[in-house]
Amino acid sequence: MVKSMTGFGRASAIVDGAAVTVEIKSVNHRYFEFNARIPRAYMQLEDNIRSYLSTRVSRGKFDLTLNLDLSAAETDKTVTVNRSLLQSYLSELSEVAKEFGLHNDVSVNTVLRLPDVVTLTQTESDAAELWALVKPVVEEAVNALIRQREAEGKRLCEDIAQKCEMIKERVAFINSRVPALTEEYSARLRKRIEKLLGNTEIDEQRLLTEVAIMADKTAIDEEVVRLGSHIVTLEENLQAEKPIGKYIDNSIQEMNREVNTISSKIGDMEVTKIVLELKSIIEQIREQIQNIE
Repeated sequence: MVKSMTGFGRASAIVDGAAVTVEIKSVNHRYFEFNARIPRAYMQLEDNIRSYLSTRVSRGKFDLTLNLDLSAAETDKTVTVNRSLLQSYLSELSEVAKEFGLHNDVSVNTVLRLPDVVTLTQTESDAAELWALVKPVVEEAVNALIRQREAEGKRLCEDIAQKCEMIKERVAFINSRVPALTEEYSARLRKRIEKLLGNTEIDEQRLLTEVAIMADKTAIDEEVVRLGSHIVTLEENLQAEKPIGKYIDNSIQEMNREVNTISSKIGDMEVTKIVLELKSIIEQIREQIQNIE
């Protein structure tokens, strides 16, 4: 199924007493890029989340936010006091009290509020247990993200399919116009020769040769066939179950190349108008596929 690279997913749950909230959003990107905002005490989870996400999606830029409250969870925690930092705080506070004649009323409560003095961390042995708490919520958020990417991908797929039909119609018109162009060229050439030669008899064989040369130069059979083939490939990719963005991009480049060749071969005003329409449609598809996974 075609997926867009734009989406958002959110999940929140209480798992074994731990409050877990995960939000993840994605936008288009050529490769897989992952950024996470995770509480510093649980940064070890980043690798787990990155590894899991990479198994569910192939490319896009992903921003994930994890909020985790273990205050009610039954997990082992380690309280660490940074004594050297605390000593520096106390020394500075003592100096400030002496310098400004302040009452030095530093208490345990004061110490607990000092930045980075006291930290609460999970024991190293509980890393796997911590991931087990978080994983179900991460999975739910990613599922929501993918559902949104699939819904947007479906809309993109339908619109691109419509544009493929528009391309086919215009190519069919150009192809049907070619025989008339040959006849028009033959008539113009005959008229020009008659004007130059007056009553002199026209060499019909030479005229036919010139018309044949012109017809060969303006023949677009190969370009039309190749263009049709690229459209078929594009339509087939739209039905594929794998990430297709890069494959479609290649088809669009080839389609644009064939249209340019057709334009250079046929200098007819009607065909030129249709070619401009074709280029516009192909460019619209190209812009859309930038957001396809």
